[in-house]
Amino acid sequence: MQTEFGGYEISNDRERLDIDLIHRFLNQDSYWARGIPRPVVAESIRNSLCFGVYDGSGKQVGFARVVTDHAVIAYLADVFIVPEHRGRGVSKFLMGTILAHPRLQGLRRWMLATFDAHGLYQQFGYRPLANPEYWMEIADLDLYTRIEPRERRLAGDDHE
Repeated sequence: MQTEFGGYEISNDRERLDIDLIHRFLNQDSYWARGIPRPVVAESIRNSLCFGVYDGSGKQVGFARVVTDHAVIAYLADVFIVPEHRGRGVSKFLMGTILAHPRLQGLRRWMLATFDAHGLYQQFGYRPLANPEYWMEIADLDLYTRIEPRERRLAGDDHE
């Protein structure tokens, strides 16, 4: 799937994704994945429906991924536009493209977590949890500081 808007293009072609850019942004510039090892980023991309955002020269300037069963639920993750391309409607273009994707139609529930982008997501129908007391989580927020054995496995060095 490819779509264009204002000199930007969104594609699901994994071959076009700049894994180094995605890793660098998540590892250094995001608040939600700081310290994430590159093999973990690569594995998350392999197991998600990904959306790359590209400028007119074909350089990647944004990203998002959807973790889903394509039937019932989707979790939107790792959404970003690099700072120099913000303020141009690109994130809205990305969100509209994601929600219109043919494989993501008819899902009963969409989820995401955000610290600072509530206004963007509310424009696309996201709301605070209606019954937060129903939800539970296992959160290991300092996992990336002690991930070395898993990182080796994801890199293919550890064959258990």
